[in-house]
Parts: sequence; C-alpha cells; structure tokens
Amino acid sequence: MIERFKNILFFSEQHPMIFTGLDFWLFFLIVFAGFALLNKKVALRNFYLMFVSWFFYYKTCGLFLVLLILSTATSYGAATLIAQIGHKQQRKVLLGFSVAFQMFLLVYFKYAYFFVDSFNALFNADLKVLNHLALFANTIIDNNVFSIDIILLPVGISFFTFQTITYITDVYREKLEPVESFFDYAFYVAFFPQLVAGPIVRASEFIPQIYNKSTITKYEFGGALFLILKGLFKKIFIGDYLAVNFIDRVFNNPLSYTGFENLTALFAYSLQVYVDFSGYTDIAIGLSLLMGFKLSPNFNSPYKAQNVADFWRRWHISLSTFLKDYLYVPLGGNQQGAIRTNLNLMITMLLGGLWHGASWNFVIWGGLNGIALLVYKQWKKVSPYEEIKTIPVVVWKIALTFTFISFTRVFFRAPDMQTVYDFFTQLTSNFGWEIIPKFIIGFKFVWAVMLVGFITHWLSYEFKERWKNRFIESHFLIQATICIVVIFIIYQSVSSELQPFIYFQF
Repeated sequence: MIERFKNILFFSEQHPMIFTGLDFWLFFLIVFAGFALLNKKVALRNFYLMFVSWFFYYKTCGLFLVLLILSTATSYGAATLIAQIGHKQQRKVLLGFSVAFQMFLLVYFKYAYFFVDSFNALFNADLKVLNHLALFANTIIDNNVFSIDIILLPVGISFFTFQTITYITDVYREKLEPVESFFDYAFYVAFFPQLVAGPIVRASEFIPQIYNKSTITKYEFGGALFLILKGLFKKIFIGDYLAVNFIDRVFNNPLSYTGFENLTALFAYSLQVYVDFSGYTDIAIGLSLLMGFKLSPNFNSPYKAQNVADFWRRWHISLSTFLKDYLYVPLGGNQQGAIRTNLNLMITMLLGGLWHGASWNFVIWGGLNGIALLVYKQWKKVSPYEEIKTIPVVVWKIALTFTFISFTRVFFRAPDMQTVYDFFTQLTSNFGWEIIPKFIIGFKFVWAVMLVGFITHWLSYEFKERWKNRFIESHFLIQATICIVVIFIIYQSVSSELQPFIYFQF
C-alpha cells in the first residue's frame, strides 16, 4: 500500500506519466473535477491549474521541475522590467540578456554533448562534459548525490523555452501587457496538456484566455472528445503498432533487411512520426478545450502538400511560424535582397533542424529541406505545372513531395551516419525484388495498418468534417458507446509497453 502511494505521488524513471497511460487519465479525471469546482473563481482556478501542471511535470521528469520554475521566474521578471523601462536601448539590452539566458538553459541541457563532441572531432581534443549544476548542488549539500558526468535532457525544454521567449519578446514589442500575477504566468508556461511536446503556444494567444471563466458548448465538448479519440487512435493503433512490429526492427539493423524492406520502413516511419506527433497535439488540444482553453491547430494534412513550401505551412505549424516570426524576420526576412533572403532561409532551416535534436543528422535534415525550399522558389517561376489542378498533376506533386520528405527522414530517424549508410547500401545494392510477395504476406497486418493510416490521412476534408459533426451531434449515450468501443479496440492493439511520444526527446 505504501509503495502504491509512493508511485502515485513521486517521480519514477520507469513509469513517467504519459497521455496514453491509465495513470494519466486518472490524474486528468481528478484534475478536471477540481477544475469544475473552481472554474468560476478565475484566480484560484489558475493557481490550481498551475500547481497540477507543475505536479504533472514532476511526474514526467522529476527534479527538472526546478528548471521549469527557474525559466518561468526569470522570464517573468525580465518581461516585467522591460515593460517598466522607458529607455529603448536599455529595453533592447535587457531583452537580449533575458532571451540569451533562456537559450543558455536550452543549449546547456540539450547541446552540451553535441558541441563538445564536435569540438573534439574538429580539433582532435579530449574534452569531457561536466554537469556544473550537479557539481554546484553536491557542493551545497556537501554530498556526492548527483552525477557530475551526465547531463540529462529535461522533457519539453524546447517547448517551454520557446514559450518564455514569445512572452518576453511580445512584451518588448508592446504586443502584450505583462502579466501581473506570477502564478497566472506560470500557469501559461506550464499548462500540462501541451507542456512536454507542444504545440508551442504564444503568450499573446493564450494569456488573454486565462482571465475568462471557462465555457464550453456542446459542440466544443463533442469536438474535444473526437480529437482525443482521434489522437489515441493515431498514436497507439497506427504509430505504436508500426514502430514496435516493423520500423524499429529495420532501423536497428538495416543490413538484416533488403532495400525494399528498408524503403517500406522509411515510408512507414513518415506515417509514424506524423500520427505520433499530431496524435499528441490532437489530445492536447482536446484536453485544453474540455477546460475551455483554445489552442491553435498544429497540423493541416501535411502529406497532402504539393510542394515543400506547402508542406512546411502544414507541418508543426506552431514551430514553423515561431521560426518565421522570431528568427527569420529578425534576421532580415526577405527585405534585404535575394542573396540575404536565401541565406536567412537556410539559417532558419538549419537551426530548425538542430532544434529537433543535438546531432549532425538533424542539421543535415534541416539543410536538405532548406535547399529544397530554395530550389522550389526558383522552380515555381518557370514551372508549367504550378497552376494546373488536374488530378494526375496534383497526385504527382503530392507523391513527389511526400517521397522527398520521407527520404530526408532517413537522417531524422537514423541514430547515426552508419545507419544512414547501411540504409542506402541496401537500397542500391540489395533491393530484394524476389522477396516482395513473401514480405507483403508476412507483414500483412503492418501493411493493413499503413493502409488505414494513409487512407484516413488522404480522405477529403469535407468527408472527415462530416463524420466529425455526426459524432458531435449524436446523443451523449451514443458518444459514450463509441468512446468505449474505440478505446477497447485501440488498447487491444497494444503488443508491448506503451511507447513514449517521439517529440518528447525534443
């Protein structure tokens, strides 16, 4: 009994709290009950949601809660000072220091090994990573409790760091008044549905909502349920099944599989990374809506894109627009000539790639997408197909875009360059035409799940909206029955332990 109580209240590396686990849904039911009681008392409700969000983050990654609070407190203080200072240059200096501090926290925890390893490889050095915060903590408590040789990556640090930067910058730009209550601001930064994997919520979009009593219509309630079910279906039934039963096996050892199997795993991974991440954001948006808070959509059928530029308008929209508004535009955007515009675009895409992970693989992935955007800018000036909307041309554009995006994901998924090399080796020298019939039969369930995933993605917007509205407009008992049946089917598909969301690592 005591052990069970500890598991509920204290962080465990073996059992972090994730959306797909039963412990999270029990947590949410309790949180929602408290929210319903406090909803009319806005200040108390905000403090309550801040507290449970902090608890959620503690259950997700332990003492890194201290880092979240530090990031919140420093950004809150900096923005408050910026709003009070009248001198333009002083405001700009304070903005620079405050954003630099937030970025320092992100770079220290996420990129220390990357920069040290790159320096060692470039200069044939032998520098070691040292966890200075652990060393400081050990000195304070006069005990070697914390390891000084390992720097762990806090879950969601990329997301909440970017949110603090939007707040500081928007206050500086006078697009937003500073929040008076620290607890209200802390609620914005830590709001648990989107805390660990986005979407990146801008302060100017979310903070005005926290001063209103939460209301939810029947349509919004049904829409929230629909989004949660859709997210769970995408994540568990499609994404986790493909990962456990096929994708992970191939990428763990590409040389054990033919080129055709590697190629299939690559296309399957493109599907997995989409349903995994968009599934998370569907659940996050649905949970938020149940509490009366509206988050912007983060995906818009990205594999319907007809070119690379269109893809990046549809994929991880909150990150794409953040990089545009807070990196590309400050660099000069497209206002300083063609050469500078292209350079700004490449810098943005390279840093966007690096944001996804501390590896040269991600830099290469970002660079390939940057080059593709530059090529497309020139191509659309001379292409005879840009304005043609016939079905064969549209299908060809979608297929070409999807194939290119999938091939860049070799660098996204592969743990190292050797795996990338092994993948292309099998693809070019051991395609394995002869095993295709046996492979399709042997992995028939994998093919079936892939087919379900791609068909549901490529269905028309009108068709999907029609079925969504039917669910929303149906009687509550029918909705409840559908929820029970769908959840039963989803969890029957689980063939191993629940898989963490891919974007937790970013």
